[in-house]
Amino acid sequence: MSTSALFGAQLVAVRGPWAAPASVGARRAAPSYGGGLVIECSSRPNKKATAHHKKTRPRKTQPWDIKRKPTVYAPLPPLPPEWTFASEDSSSSEVAQTAVSPSSAQSPSAD
Repeated sequence: MSTSALFGAQLVAVRGPWAAPASVGARRAAPSYGGGLVIECSSRPNKKATAHHKKTRPRKTQPWDIKRKPTVYAPLPPLPPEWTFASEDSSSSEVAQTAVSPSSAQSPSAD
């Protein structure tokens, strides 16, 4: 049984431009098979940046490098206090206290 008997149509063979005889010395563009389809997914995609750096990072392979301890640095000096006053006058400390007090920090409500 033929295909045309099943589907009621005839099969037509189309000859593409790549099958045409080329003239001597003429250049043609590369044939595009598939009508411009682009492959979007790959079965073996490239590694992203972090995965590449983790895979290719330097490893400690030498015994002297494996046994090496981290560098010991001198301890840091103590940190300065968070708040200090410029002078110990009672007037300047009162000004500093009123500027920092929570009652003055709140905005007055307009009733």
